[in-house]
Amino acid sequence: MGFFFLSFAQLLVFFTLVNLCLSSDQSSSVILPLKAKLIPSQAIPKPPNKLSFHHNVSLTVSLAVGSPPQQVTMVLDTGSELSWLRCKRTPTAPSSFSPQLSTSYRPIPCSSPTCTTRTRDFTVPVSCDSKKLCHAILSYADASSVEGNLATDSFRFGNSGLPGMVFGCMDSGTSSNPDEDSRTTGLIGMNRGSLSFVSQMGFRQFSYCISGRDSSGVLLFGEANFPWLRPLNYTPLVQISTPLPYFDRVAYTVQLEGIRVSGTVLPLPKSVFEPDHTGAGQTMVDSGTQFTFLLGPVYTALKNEFLRQTKAILRPLDDPNFVFQGAMDLCFRVEVSRAVLPALPSVNLMFRGVEMSVSGEKLLYRVPGMTRGSDAVHCFTFGNSDLLGVEAYVIGHHHQQNMWMEFDLAKSRVGLAEVRCDLASQRLGLAP
Repeated sequence: MGFFFLSFAQLLVFFTLVNLCLSSDQSSSVILPLKAKLIPSQAIPKPPNKLSFHHNVSLTVSLAVGSPPQQVTMVLDTGSELSWLRCKRTPTAPSSFSPQLSTSYRPIPCSSPTCTTRTRDFTVPVSCDSKKLCHAILSYADASSVEGNLATDSFRFGNSGLPGMVFGCMDSGTSSNPDEDSRTTGLIGMNRGSLSFVSQMGFRQFSYCISGRDSSGVLLFGEANFPWLRPLNYTPLVQISTPLPYFDRVAYTVQLEGIRVSGTVLPLPKSVFEPDHTGAGQTMVDSGTQFTFLLGPVYTALKNEFLRQTKAILRPLDDPNFVFQGAMDLCFRVEVSRAVLPALPSVNLMFRGVEMSVSGEKLLYRVPGMTRGSDAVHCFTFGNSDLLGVEAYVIGHHHQQNMWMEFDLAKSRVGLAEVRCDLASQRLGLAP
């Protein structure tokens, strides 16, 4: 499998920060345009309580930290809480933040209540170092780890400053891909936890919209009150009162209730989509995941129905030894000379109160560099999470293309609206 991962390009989307005040009160929004940039794969490690596989597409944000400001590039992750930067003792180290050059940097002592804040991100409990500073270790699924001190500093968007933001200043660790890890400076956590970036910012809403045509788009902090976005349809976030061992209570968890392929609803009971008594089986919307992954029984039912409806128009790869990304075993042969894919049956994810329609090119992904004779290899963009050892449904952002995705923390809901994201950028004055 190493050959396939190393042959892929990893698309990182950089957010050029623009502060656009829509009003003079505290409900002002910050709008950020997206621009695509290619870098090699495997650059982004994932925590063990998340998906233990490599993601070909991740979203990153470029911003300024410290006084005077230093430019950093951080992975945007709606599935993580604690933001962290790679901090180096040598001020000239590349792709790192230098705390000794920032007059506003403050390490957090062990005596601070922040040091004892409970978060799933710490797989090893925080501790005190020899200087009585709050020390944290984050371990990752690829056997890499980062560790360092919790600290505060100013994070800047354009001319706006966010002083006293809590983050991890990680100055040591192990890496399976040092050269590729050096291309980013850290990670920005965007889930609902108290230490997440969006929680500390004080914004109760944020949105993003990713274009499927040119990989451009927009990220917005604050209320998306635009007439052309209406109507947004909402699905409530799933809340549980009792802590369960396998349920992430600060993830953006929604309730998947069914799947429809063209006009056929998969004959599955709603109970297969609900978390069990341990919390396993929740459905999470995660910006750190490219494709969508379903638990085994649901994936098998979807795979069989899609095969049945495409029998006359698609040729299966018929290679049991090829599994794309370790979890996607439904692939097809498509003539390289073919300009467009044949008309495919749409797949609708049926959430409580709203549906997400996946159609056309979003259903099949051409595997880079993989051909069979005069045919290219295209794989179904839904995978089997059981093959990954992951007991969850995860909605990847490949299926969120040309969807306005609103995360409303104030009302505990996620809003969806189909929209041309390239046109949305133009309407907001962000298109080149």
